[in-house]
Amino acid sequence: MVSDGNAEGATFAGFSLSIAVSTDGEADTLFAALANEGTIGMPLTKTFWAPKFGMVTDRFGVGWMVTVAPSNA
Repeated sequence: MVSDGNAEGATFAGFSLSIAVSTDGEADTLFAALANEGTIGMPLTKTFWAPKFGMVTDRFGVGWMVTVAPSNA
């Protein structure tokens, strides 16, 4: 749970929330939903640490980092 303390004019600067999902499909769906009316900072792409990683700011100004958790198989 998170609360902004009901402050008027609250901003979400200086941090991003990180979420890890299990599949590329989950990442694509989640990323598209967060990007709807938001701003993509880094499109979902393969990185050296994850099959997919991307950064987006949602329509409320909250930053998100979406990662597909690497498989340990």
